[in-house]
Amino acid sequence: MKLWQKEGVSTAEQIERFTVGRDREMDLYLAPFDVLGNLAHAQMLETIGLLSADELPLLTAELRSIYQTIQAGQFVIEDGVEDVHSQVELLLTRALGDVGKKIHSGRSRNDQVLVDLKLFTRDRLWRVAEAVQHVFNRLISRSEQHKNDLLPGYTHLQIAMPSSFGLWFGAYAEALADDMLTLQTAYRLANRNPLGSGAGYGSSFPLNRTLTTELLGFEGMHVNVVYAQMSRGKTEQTALTSLAAIAATISRMAMDICLYNSQNFGFLLLPDALTTGSSIMPHKKNPDVAELLRAKTNRMKALPMEVTLVMSNLPSGYHRDMQLLKEILMPAFDEIIDCLEITDFMLEHLQVKSNLLDDPKYDLLFSVERVNALVLQGVPFREAYRTVGKEIAEHTYEPPRALHHTHEGSLGNLGNELIQNAMKQALAGFGAEKVQTATQQLLS
Repeated sequence: MKLWQKEGVSTAEQIERFTVGRDREMDLYLAPFDVLGNLAHAQMLETIGLLSADELPLLTAELRSIYQTIQAGQFVIEDGVEDVHSQVELLLTRALGDVGKKIHSGRSRNDQVLVDLKLFTRDRLWRVAEAVQHVFNRLISRSEQHKNDLLPGYTHLQIAMPSSFGLWFGAYAEALADDMLTLQTAYRLANRNPLGSGAGYGSSFPLNRTLTTELLGFEGMHVNVVYAQMSRGKTEQTALTSLAAIAATISRMAMDICLYNSQNFGFLLLPDALTTGSSIMPHKKNPDVAELLRAKTNRMKALPMEVTLVMSNLPSGYHRDMQLLKEILMPAFDEIIDCLEITDFMLEHLQVKSNLLDDPKYDLLFSVERVNALVLQGVPFREAYRTVGKEIAEHTYEPPRALHHTHEGSLGNLGNELIQNAMKQALAGFGAEKVQTATQQLLS
């Protein structure tokens, strides 16, 4: 029987198939977190007398055994079992009889789903943070490596002023440091305990929600039980918004690489191992990895809006519409981590071309240097600007190729250490160490 099923009442097979949908498939993502939630809930039940001191060790041992089965990839949701929560309770009941049936006391499937989703989302956001950090470190390393390799800077796709690969790599590193702040916000929203909110209206049992908050390593709890249920959808949307921000950064960088790798630009080279060919043109070396990154990450930008549309016009309380959010949220983490890992691999092997600005076609990049040189000689800026404009028009302009950029974040002073400090501060704000400690204590 299902957790909600009554004696002698059954649901039509067609209705069951439609309402369950892909939930059993998505619930496999939640399996380890359902066990963690059960472990914390069981400890709390024992402290308020709903489990005896003899029953708690039995439940704890069996739950840890189920967790090991999940980690070994051997956990399945059996045919006829509705979801992961039912499967775990079924395994406990098979092993422990009536003791296993006690695990659902003081809890609704609503807050059980919520706590599983919070734990899952928190875990995956931290994994994304670690993957982002790898790409960030790669970008900083390559920025330092190529800080003296100049690159044309563009506005409106017209050559503008001298840039460098040091600046280019460092720009995307700083973008990821900012993205880490949005990721941290999503993590902290996911890092709140809804357990004990029941179906959205609490329980008459004297539940100790503070205890389960501590046992699961949450930063705090969703205090109001109605709002705890209202956090469904908000948590998913915030998480996906943070992923979309990272995706936007990766997408833009991928587009740069597609341009810079083309013969018309020719600023960098993707080695043969990172390109594909043409079935008809033997000379082709296509940047498919960058193009697919661009497409995959562009697609991810739409995910927060999908959640918005599912949640549109829903009043407070739980609604089955929310089940569909799993299908939007869960695969997105796999996608963004895959994209980040490929990005790191691509950045490692990109080949940068040196001495690009020696080409006379880039002479006009140095016009501002010429203007500034006149200003330093005492010429008012507007007069210096007109003078250089006239030199360009009359073909008497000579590019001053010596560059003297010293301020923070410029060609001669990248400021990468400041960007690294920003990333460290963002990572420190997650509080992931507390989570890891709490998880280890539940499982040991």
